[in-house]
Amino acid sequence: MRRVLVTGGAGRIGGLLTTRLAGDYAVRSFDVAPHQPAPGVEAIRGVIGDLDALVEACAGVDVVIHLAGIPAEAIWEDLVRVNLDGTRTVLEAARLAGVPKVVLASSIHASGFQPPSTTPLPASSAPRPDTYYGWTKAAMESLGSLYSDRYGLTVFAVRIGAFQETPWSEVDVPIWLSPDDCVRLMRALVDTPVTGFRVVWGVSNNSTGWLELDAEVGYAPTDDSATVAHLAAPSDVAAHAHLGGVFCAVPLGKPLW
Repeated sequence: MRRVLVTGGAGRIGGLLTTRLAGDYAVRSFDVAPHQPAPGVEAIRGVIGDLDALVEACAGVDVVIHLAGIPAEAIWEDLVRVNLDGTRTVLEAARLAGVPKVVLASSIHASGFQPPSTTPLPASSAPRPDTYYGWTKAAMESLGSLYSDRYGLTVFAVRIGAFQETPWSEVDVPIWLSPDDCVRLMRALVDTPVTGFRVVWGVSNNSTGWLELDAEVGYAPTDDSATVAHLAAPSDVAAHAHLGGVFCAVPLGKPLW
């Protein structure tokens, strides 16, 4: 049974994964918040910048899924401290503990200024961040590439789309990631024999989508936003001009919440 550490295990995606992966994997959850995960999941409370705590949490682990971070635009210093310095700490802890594989939660917003494409856009396309937040995600990807090339870690950077039960707005429809497909994607990345560094789009099999899905890693999404698109709220026309939607217009460094 593979052993998986999930950082940010008390968050929206982390809570889903620790619950759904438990039973098929030995799951350990690491989060700054006190939390009680699903039965059978080991909970560790700690700060993402604490290298010693993370090395200990990584002991005996086969895969780290790194989800901890600030999930939207925020103050520059906070974003760098948590999203960038925190990711470096996780990668360093994985290296020191001998963990062979790390899955990094990047974001669609690492490529937010990408305009719509008439052909499937590969995840290997160059980053075009839309915010300071998106820039930290692009920088995370670069760190993952560095640790893969330097130390031989397998690192997957997942540019997560609109992770929602159903798309909140029309602009989310092409980039929707259903909870079930999110679990399918993470299972695929945990189990795949593919090695090295790779960027992967984290979206469902959306009829109106234009992001290239990565079948080589074993990801086979089954959900399509077309079945729930009627539930999405209308979006401003300008929001459809780029992949990042409204993030392309928010003031840099201004917290969204």
